[in-house]
Amino acid sequence: MFSKVLVANRGEIAVRIMRALEEMGIASVAVYSELDRDALHVARADEAYNLGEGPAAENYLNVQKILEVAKRAGAEAIHPGYGFLAENAPFAQACEDAEIVFIGPPPSAIEAMGSKTTARELMQAAGVPIVPGTTEPVATPADALEIAKKEIGFPVAVKAAGGGGGKGFRVALTEEELEGAFEGASREGEKFFSDPTVYLERYLPDPRHIEVQVLADRHGNVIHLGERDCSIQRRHQKVIEESPAPEWVVDEALRAHIGEIGVEAARAVGYVGAGTIEGLLAPREDGSAEYFFLEMNTRVQVEHCVTEMTTGVDIVKEGIRAAAGEELAVHQADVVLRGHAIECRINAEDASKNFAPAPGKIGAYSEPKGPGVRVDSGVGAGGEVSPMYDPMVAKLIVWDADRAQATRRMLRALEEYEIEGLKTLIPFHQALLQTEQ
Repeated sequence: MFSKVLVANRGEIAVRIMRALEEMGIASVAVYSELDRDALHVARADEAYNLGEGPAAENYLNVQKILEVAKRAGAEAIHPGYGFLAENAPFAQACEDAEIVFIGPPPSAIEAMGSKTTARELMQAAGVPIVPGTTEPVATPADALEIAKKEIGFPVAVKAAGGGGGKGFRVALTEEELEGAFEGASREGEKFFSDPTVYLERYLPDPRHIEVQVLADRHGNVIHLGERDCSIQRRHQKVIEESPAPEWVVDEALRAHIGEIGVEAARAVGYVGAGTIEGLLAPREDGSAEYFFLEMNTRVQVEHCVTEMTTGVDIVKEGIRAAAGEELAVHQADVVLRGHAIECRINAEDASKNFAPAPGKIGAYSEPKGPGVRVDSGVGAGGEVSPMYDPMVAKLIVWDADRAQATRRMLRALEEYEIEGLKTLIPFHQALLQTEQ
């Protein structure tokens, strides 16, 4: 096992990882930008190193600086968390070249799953169901129109090959809309992922977004920890997640089927560590549902907490064990889902203004407490949510015996949560959780 690990991230996920490291008897190393000098993750670490001023490209995304700090601090491994360098295959390779362990999958798996077209091709070859569409990039709007008319039909989704987080995603309901959708997806793919190539999928108008948590080690063990329902989104980005999915959405038979898909997908790319298979559950006319592979996130997910609450498995610790060459501490037969967990992302956003970011300095700050309540946060009173970074203030997670009781507990916790000085999504969550479903 490692004796010291550098956490190449900030905010709540950096604090979350450091807590796991402390419980495992591993020293933690933080890195930070000048803007984050007084941040919670800096104070939480055993050691902290300043990466300098400027935008993220000059600090949190500066591979050379991070590797230099890891060497200077004597860290044997680097945990990337999520975002920033977490799904960056060249960074994982650079760690390997520097003889520093990257806590995550091998570079080959990140690269394979980073391209949506490559991932679709691999999954199809492995027998994993994918949304009908192209496995190769589509070169022009004219080609897209021909394929859509002959093979897929309308409506059709146009997606950037390197896209994610709702970027590079367009829908064409009719033939007339396809050229604009193609150009928009390609433009965003180039802007956000340096890759203008796009592909086509059948657009599923009313699916549930269901994902499967997987864990794998270097000894051939691959397991799943059940599913999460992440269907509540804004601009194709999640805001509320729950585990398990509501019983009228996923029953035991479907849960087992989806879990098997997740395991097979992870095996197909030689996966190691914690990862998530994302998919779409589309209703059929006969009332049943069909599950399709969408993409694989080769990292720990923001919403991993709800799975931890229902399974009792520490996903972050298991990922660290796998990276250290140890076997998973849990086997598939040990995995039992108990109760229901819900997570609300407490973002500094104004829902009344189309979820516009609302950065600023935090005044009074008090987190909810009590049975079955967990808060993963990276801020406190006097802290600041900067426009330079993600607007997430914290994640509020609750657990209870069933979905109805968990919902009531979440409403109680939201009512107790005090964050002054910022507009947050708390009122939005309160309104949404009081709807029927």
